[in-house]
Amino acid sequence: MRNLGGSILEKGIEIERSRVAPIERGGFLTAATKSFRKHWQLYLIVIPPALFFLIFKYYPMLNAVLAFKDYNVTKGIWGSPWVGFKHFKLFFDNPIFWTLIKNTLLISGYLLIVGFPIPILLALALNEIRNGKFKRFVQLVSFAPYFISTVVMVSIIMLFLAPRLGFVNVAMNHFGMGSINFLGEPGMFRSIYVWSDIWQTAGYSAVIFLAALAGVDPSLYEAAKVDGASRFQKIRHIDLPGIMPTITIVFILNVGSVMSLGFEKIYLLQNPLNKINSEVIATYVYQIGLLNANYSFATAVGLFNSVINLILLVGVNMVAKRLSNTSIW
Repeated sequence: MRNLGGSILEKGIEIERSRVAPIERGGFLTAATKSFRKHWQLYLIVIPPALFFLIFKYYPMLNAVLAFKDYNVTKGIWGSPWVGFKHFKLFFDNPIFWTLIKNTLLISGYLLIVGFPIPILLALALNEIRNGKFKRFVQLVSFAPYFISTVVMVSIIMLFLAPRLGFVNVAMNHFGMGSINFLGEPGMFRSIYVWSDIWQTAGYSAVIFLAALAGVDPSLYEAAKVDGASRFQKIRHIDLPGIMPTITIVFILNVGSVMSLGFEKIYLLQNPLNKINSEVIATYVYQIGLLNANYSFATAVGLFNSVINLILLVGVNMVAKRLSNTSIW
């Protein structure tokens, strides 16, 4: 038996050596050439997205050096004088700095706390519907708002919340209540933004969790049925543990984009009356960078925003990996 085991081990080693040998003899370039000839169709599929990321994602990162320079149009990005952390210091010393951070975090945190669980609950509810027609109808109604453009969505919000002829104020007047200028009240801006965003994206986000629920082992439901488990017990002990890895990954990605609020919707809903609560980093960068043509300062603010997102992403990913063994990397 010992000799047989030794011969098997030697054969295994010979097989591994035969696999590694071509790379050792011909080098990496030869092995890559052979692999490309063998799987050239797969490489052709990979090339377009790889070029997209290189040209439109990675190459523009080189221009982030503008944050450390005093940009001059005639000298260009690389010819402009180096000023170090001057623009970062100006941003940190700006009186509006803490207002921007507070508004960005409050809106993002509100959206994360309220908006993250709702697609999960919607997916769990849809998964329990047995009537196929009703299920498809609910999916259509909840999914359709996602295809409404941001400009149209903001127009709908303004029409519904208009002080005089808006549907909400007309209904309130019908019940004897006074009209409210919703978009003119700074305290209402966050709720308007968050709940309209949930209405628009909840159905789309629920599709991810529905796909995860479709991968749960059906034998678990059969065993739970035999044991007499109720629907809520099935959701608690089968559905939620089954989609927990997906929930963790989506949560990590959402936390990693906390500082990156959608610029278009906030900018379109913004007005001088609610600006104290609606001015976020994205709108400030637009105002400083494009309207005031201070490109170096705007790049510094945007780079600071990206670094904070990266730190949050890495930190939450590490915590999730330790607690649940589920992470992005």
